[in-house]
Amino acid sequence: MGRIFIHLHGKPKDKSLSSLLQMYLTRLESESVKIVEHNDNLSKNEYFNKLTNLTKNANLILFEEKGANHNSIEFSNLIKSWKLEQEDTHLAIGPAEGFPKHSFSKISLSKLTFPHELAAVILIEQIYRSTQIIKGTKYHK
Repeated sequence: MGRIFIHLHGKPKDKSLSSLLQMYLTRLESESVKIVEHNDNLSKNEYFNKLTNLTKNANLILFEEKGANHNSIEFSNLIKSWKLEQEDTHLAIGPAEGFPKHSFSKISLSKLTFPHELAAVILIEQIYRSTQIIKGTKYHK
């Protein structure tokens, strides 16, 4: 069963957003979802290179403005398929400057632009929502 890793460029500095991340991470404890915080002093190229080196034998998906758009049901189907795969899935939220040009899969959280800390909260909430959709709970309603 594949695990899901959420990569962040830096540790969230806003205490309220950090608290929300931790709350959803606690709710997802049994779901094999982990957050990996990378040094925010890394340039976008250094961060990107670190991600690609860490995920050589895994599925890497980058969250970018021009990525594919999914509604919550579609995203829950992605989560379900990632969890069934043998390899781990790594979801990366980029630095403020974005990622360098690449050929990896891209997903967009919205056509709107968010600070990367808020994007991380939105992403982890959607992962939690997806697990609840898969389980058939009323959370999504």
